[in-house]
Amino acid sequence: MNNFSVNKAKALKILTVLAIFASLSLGVYSLAAKDITISIDDEKSEIVTYSNTVEELLKEKGIAFDSNTYINTPLDTKLKDNMNIIIKMPKSYTLTIGNEKSKIKSPYENVEDILKDQDIKLDQKDYTKPALDEKVKPETEIQVIKVKEVIEEFEKDIPHKNLTRKSDDLDIGIERIVQEGQNGLMNVKTKKIFENDKLVKEETIEEEIVKKPIPKITEKGTRNVASSSRGNFRYRKTLTMAATAYDLSYQSTGKTPGDRGYGVTASGTRARAGVVAVDPNVIPLGTKLYVESLDGSKDYGFCTAEDTGGAIKGNKIDLFFSSSSEVKNFGRRRVKVYILH
Repeated sequence: MNNFSVNKAKALKILTVLAIFASLSLGVYSLAAKDITISIDDEKSEIVTYSNTVEELLKEKGIAFDSNTYINTPLDTKLKDNMNIIIKMPKSYTLTIGNEKSKIKSPYENVEDILKDQDIKLDQKDYTKPALDEKVKPETEIQVIKVKEVIEEFEKDIPHKNLTRKSDDLDIGIERIVQEGQNGLMNVKTKKIFENDKLVKEETIEEEIVKKPIPKITEKGTRNVASSSRGNFRYRKTLTMAATAYDLSYQSTGKTPGDRGYGVTASGTRARAGVVAVDPNVIPLGTKLYVESLDGSKDYGFCTAEDTGGAIKGNKIDLFFSSSSEVKNFGRRRVKVYILH
C-alpha cells in the first residue's frame, strides 16, 4: 500500500468522526431546554420546554386553540430560548346588523378590532353601539347602525292668499271676486336619513320657487245708504230675490170674505199695501224693507215683512197689492231687497 492510500484512509476517518460529532451536537441542541414566556389573555407564565415548535409546545401544555384563537407567531415556528408567545382566546359576542342578529367569536376586546376580525366594513357615516374605540366584555351586544342618506326632489303647490278689500261701490253684504287666485309652484329638495333602513330624520335643504302664487282678491261692499223718491235711507244688507204679487182674491189666498182669517196676515195684522210675505228663515217677520225693481219699473218701495205663504221659500218675496189688475201687471220679477236698520 502506498502513502497516498494511507493518507486517504486517514482523511476519511477524520471526516466520519466530524460528521458524527456534528450530528451529536445538533441532537444535543435540539434536545436542549428552552425558556419560553407564554401570555394567555395578558396572563404571563414562564416555562421550560424541550418542544421543538410552537404547536408542539401548546399541545404539551394542553392549551386548546382553534381558528378563532390569536397567536402572534405561526404554529410551525421553531422555538428559541427566551421566546415570547402571545395568545388571545376567542370570546363570544352578539353582533346585530339591522334586524339580523348573530353569535360571533373573536379574540379581541376592542369593538373596531372585533369588526375587522369579522371582516365587517363600515361606510363613512355608519356607527356602532358601543363606539368603535370602546372595549367590551364577553357576551356584549355590538350593534352596527348602517346609515344611508337619500336626496329627493319634488314639486309642491304654494297656496295662494285670499285678500279682501272694502268697496264703497258695492252694497253692504255683497261680495265680488275681482281676481281669481292661482296656486304657485315650488321645487323642493330634501335629505332623508335612514338608519338600518328606518327613516330617522328628514330635512329640507333647498327650495326654489318655479311659479309665484297669484292672490284671490275679493271686494266686500260697505255701501249702506241708498236713494229713493222719498230720499236716502240706510240699510244693513241687500238680497236679490224672485218677487211675485198677491191680493185678497180667492186666486191669491184661497179664501173669500167671511172665511176665518180672511185678510189677516201671519203676523195678525190686516193685509194692505206695504205688506210683503217672506220666508221667516230668510227674513224675520217684522223686518223693515225697501224693495227696488231691477227692470227699470217703479219700485215697490218701503214695506214690512208681516206675512208668509206656502210657496214662499228661500229667496222669494210676495208683494201685496190692493187690486187683481196690479197683481196681474206685476207678474214675476227680480228685485233687490234692502234690509233696513
